[in-house]
This record gives sequence, structure tokens and C-alpha cells, in this order.
Amino acid sequence: MKIGRWLRRFWDRHGPARRISIVKGDALPQTLPRRDLVLTRDDDDDWSVGMRCPCGCGDTIELLVVDGAKPRWDLTMDEASRPTLHPSVWRGKGCRSHFWVRHGRIHWCE
Repeated sequence: MKIGRWLRRFWDRHGPARRISIVKGDALPQTLPRRDLVLTRDDDDDWSVGMRCPCGCGDTIELLVVDGAKPRWDLTMDEASRPTLHPSVWRGKGCRSHFWVRHGRIHWCE
């Protein structure tokens, strides 16, 4: 178990960067990509960012990016179109993972 966790975290830090895809509407699709993030956009308004939990539990994580939402995350893209989310993601239920998404990579909080 510990080797699998170490390998996953190593791959998150040094493997290919996660990308973001944009879908129309204000709801996440039923199936999310294995590694990449999905941004929901209705007209010109961004609503939420969705992803599968990077710990491997398979849970869907939805983070609101729409103005006025609480809690709310900020999404930025760098010159290579890699996503960064602020603040960190800290799951209060389930696997209780805590991590940052920076430049398309997962940085785990210990």
C-alpha cells in the first residue's frame, strides 16, 4: 500500500501535467477523465472545475469557481495551458485528501 501511494505521488509530481477541458453548461459530465480537469462554462461564465480525486479513490471533486460562491476557488492557466487552483483542495469526507493543483501538477500536503 505504501509503495503504491509513493508511486502515485511521484507520478503526480513528475509525470505529464494535467490539462483542462471545457464543457458547455453548468453541470459536470457523468464521466470525468482519469487525470485531467473539466471546466464547466455557460455562455461566458465559468461555473465549476471537476476532477477525479488524485488519491485513487475515484470520487468526483467539484470546486465552484463562479463569483459569489462560498467556498470558491480561483482557476488560472499558465502559458502552456496548465491549470492552477487556489486555495488548496482539502476533502472533509471520504479519503480526506489535501493537495494543491499548481501548473497542472498535484502537490500533496502531508
